[in-house]
Order: sequence, then C-alpha cells, then structure tokens
Amino acid sequence: MDHPFAPELLIESRGAVRIVTLNRPEHLNATNEALHGALIRVWRHLAEDLDARAVVLTGAGKAFSAGGDFDHFVELWEDREARRREIDGARRLLTEIIDFPLPVVAAVNGPAVGLGCNLAVASDIVMMAESAFIADPHVSVGLTAADGGAPTWPMLMSMLRAKEYLLTSERIPATKAVELGLANRVVPDAELMGQALAFAEKLAAQPPQAVQSTKRALNMHMKRAIAGVLEYALQEEFASFDTPEHQEIVKRFLARSSSRTAKADS
Repeated sequence: MDHPFAPELLIESRGAVRIVTLNRPEHLNATNEALHGALIRVWRHLAEDLDARAVVLTGAGKAFSAGGDFDHFVELWEDREARRREIDGARRLLTEIIDFPLPVVAAVNGPAVGLGCNLAVASDIVMMAESAFIADPHVSVGLTAADGGAPTWPMLMSMLRAKEYLLTSERIPATKAVELGLANRVVPDAELMGQALAFAEKLAAQPPQAVQSTKRALNMHMKRAIAGVLEYALQEEFASFDTPEHQEIVKRFLARSSSRTAKADS
C-alpha cells in the first residue's frame, strides 16, 4: 500500500503486520513538523489498509524518539499560530492512537523521551530493549506535561508514582518501566524486533472483529479518564511556551549544543 509519509515515517509490510518506523535517526527521531504531521495522519491511513491486522511501531537507529526538536521550540515562541497547530496536533495524535482499531506493539529500541515516551505507552503492548529508557521531561524544560503524561500515566500506574516521575522528569529504565506498568516486558536488544514481530503476528492471527472490539472497549476507560484533563493540560502547555523559564532552558541547551558542534568541527 503506497503511503505519503516518507522519508520521516516509513511503513513496511510483513504479511498482515505493518512496521511503522520513525525515520530521523540523525536527530534521534525527534519530531519536527513533518514527522509530527505524519504521526497524526498515519493511523487513519493504516486503518484503511484492509489487509493489515496489527502494527509494530519503532524507531530507526539508536533511539525510539528523543521527543521534541529544540530548534522547533524556538519557532513556536513567536509563531503563535504554528504553536496552536502544534497543540491541536498533539490532541489529534493522542486521540488518533487511542481510536486506532488495530493492536499496536511498540518496539522501544532506545530512548523514548517526551512525545516518544507517550507514543510508546499509548500503544497496546510495549516491549523495551534492555538498554532503553523512557522519560517525560516536559516539566524539566518548563512545559506542562500535556500530550500523554498527565492525562494517561495515572491510568497505567499509581497516581503517586505518576507525580514522582512527571514532576521530576526522571528517566525510567526498561525494567523499572515494567515494574511501574508503563511497559509489558524487557527483551535483549538484539531480540527486540524479532519478539515484537512475533507478538504482532500472534495478534494478527486472532479473530479481527474480536480483537478490535475488545481493544476499543478497553480504550473506552482511557478516553473517559483523559476527558477534560487533556484539554486543560494542552491549554497550559500552550501558555508554557511564553514563560521565561522555558525559553531560558531551551536557549542554554542550544548554546551548549552549538558549542559542542563547533569544538567537533575545529
């Protein structure tokens, strides 16, 4: 099935399984505008693939996704219309994933940070490589944890643990993610894709109407839980971009990054 999302997002067919790969490895699959848009639209595209029965979601290279692109944050400071589109897109993305009818197996091959983290834990089965970790660093960069963490994490683990990790932005190693309820299992790095594909094929072999209706019924709990919370958190994230704390953190990060690049080139 042809698709319009390359090169930022790739789709590969393996029988009834579709492998969706975030494909900006040189940027650790951080989401720029093109990748963010592709991630919003790909779910309806896959839902229209009548031969598909399950999806594996992963990242190219060393990371699952490093989250937001800091250069893109700077663009959003002055361009409030673009910021509004970004916030609306975040709402659409989480809604599209939750409403997507086919089961999704996240193969977390490396760091899954920010949006990357929330893409992973919004999936139906989460498999993590031993070396991988997840983190939602919104708060540490001065932003409200809106596009997944605050609305969904309390559904997956205790409220107290959700507060601990969201308010500190602390990294969660793979084994800890399983213990908390943010992942299903940890597998050796070299076996991740093989095990993820095998599990997706197992799901694809199940009766499709039963799988899809059961997933929809389960996700009704999630939809009810995030109703209202998501809207509030996204409004606050929109406002977060104007705070001096956020802008200073981003400026310092970009200055350090530029300094490292200059030293490497000299």
